[in-house]
Amino acid sequence: MTYDAWILPALLVWPLMGAALLYLAPASRSKVLALVVSVIEFGISVPLWWRFAPAAGMQFAVDWAWIPAWGIRFHLGLDGISLFMVLLTTFLVPLSVLGSWTYITKRERGFYALLLVLTTGMLGVFVSLDLFLFYVMWEVMLIPMYFIIGIWGGDNRIYAAIKFFIYTFLGSLLMLVAILGLYLHAAKATGTYSFDYDFLLANGTHLGPAAFWFFAAFFLAFAIKVPMFPLHTWLPDAHVEAPTAGSVILAGVLLKMGTYGFLRFALPFFPQVAMNPTIVAVVVTLSVIGIIYGGLVAMVQPDFKKLVAYSSVAHLGFVMLGIWALTLQSVQGALLVMINHGISTGALFFLAGMLYERRHTRLLDAFGGLARVVPLLAAALTIASLSSVGLPGTNGFIGEFLILIGAFKTYPVAAIISTTGVIVAAMYLLPALQKIIYNPLTKAENQKLLDLSPRELIVLVPLLAAIVWIGVYPRPFLSRMEPAAQHLIDTVRPQTTTAVR
Repeated sequence: MTYDAWILPALLVWPLMGAALLYLAPASRSKVLALVVSVIEFGISVPLWWRFAPAAGMQFAVDWAWIPAWGIRFHLGLDGISLFMVLLTTFLVPLSVLGSWTYITKRERGFYALLLVLTTGMLGVFVSLDLFLFYVMWEVMLIPMYFIIGIWGGDNRIYAAIKFFIYTFLGSLLMLVAILGLYLHAAKATGTYSFDYDFLLANGTHLGPAAFWFFAAFFLAFAIKVPMFPLHTWLPDAHVEAPTAGSVILAGVLLKMGTYGFLRFALPFFPQVAMNPTIVAVVVTLSVIGIIYGGLVAMVQPDFKKLVAYSSVAHLGFVMLGIWALTLQSVQGALLVMINHGISTGALFFLAGMLYERRHTRLLDAFGGLARVVPLLAAALTIASLSSVGLPGTNGFIGEFLILIGAFKTYPVAAIISTTGVIVAAMYLLPALQKIIYNPLTKAENQKLLDLSPRELIVLVPLLAAIVWIGVYPRPFLSRMEPAAQHLIDTVRPQTTTAVR
């Protein structure tokens, strides 16, 4: 069997096997074994980078019968949209495992097993081309994250975990109803029962007036996951209460499932509804509000972790604006911000966790003068913060610049207003950076802090290298995602293809 034929099933099966292996090994070895499993998982995925051909259409496809009587198949595939989500996931998971070594001290085996099961669920969402399989994977990833927050989280972990579960599960139930509706509608039209993505795209979406309600069900499920304003209220609680690894995975990968869902399902399945002027006006307006609101609320947060959490609302607002602007530049920019947010915000959450381990507080006013005491940590925090602000030369600049340029062609007023989001980002991150590392060193507790350990450097250096790489040389990313981005535009709004090129 060739690499192309087994790579995607292997990426889904190997973490599950690793989770099972954790219960066969001594509990004291669980974190080492989890790290080995996650590093191997990343190693399996790396060849996707150079074996992927920049072209429209699915690659590395696998299509096996699963439940033939119901038309359910084990159908997987990868294109320029899902490629980077898969690589981002396999990149962040081993860093999350390594970053958890010192603060996960109880029920270690369960924690790392759930993290590996979560990996399968996340990857399954990005590679599933059968809507039943997609829904199963969507639910699979929900349960481990619920327990990760609820067992290993902070003081209010139960409240945050239940809120996260209710929000996400409510949206997913509505999506399930819509999936079953498409399935039955296509069967009525063709006599064939199938959950296959291409089959439903061709035969299940001619719904007439009912298309609005089907779109609304998908929209709500994905908007909660993004999360879009005003459906974002579960996010700060989940981020603040989650352990560091949970926050990194939540921000780096899980939020992207919402924007990925819009790109893969909501827009291609219901283009007439998605591009209806009223729907467009609502989505673009909510995206712009999210950009400004997320930044303004972040400005007044005394807790560094909650500040970073609200910044996610702003960054994902840029992604939604880029998707709905539907130009080649804006869609590519949206995909880049999805990647960049996972890297930069992941680094910030790791650093927030490292600060908390040293001082047992996340309050900005508790720090000051750390540039002299812990210069390596201060340097890493500076680079990650400037990346999140969107400084030229970092990855954050490229994605937001492309979104604003592309959105200006379609919605110039929204693009102009959204540029203020870059200013607001500087207004909440730079003062936070000053309070933590540049203010006078007045507190005795800060004078004896230890700088980054070798383990912490191993966690942060790959993220900082990615920040610089994408910021300086984004071409390999843009070239791989361009055909898929253009195909999406041609599918949703083909009449604009010439204009947006």
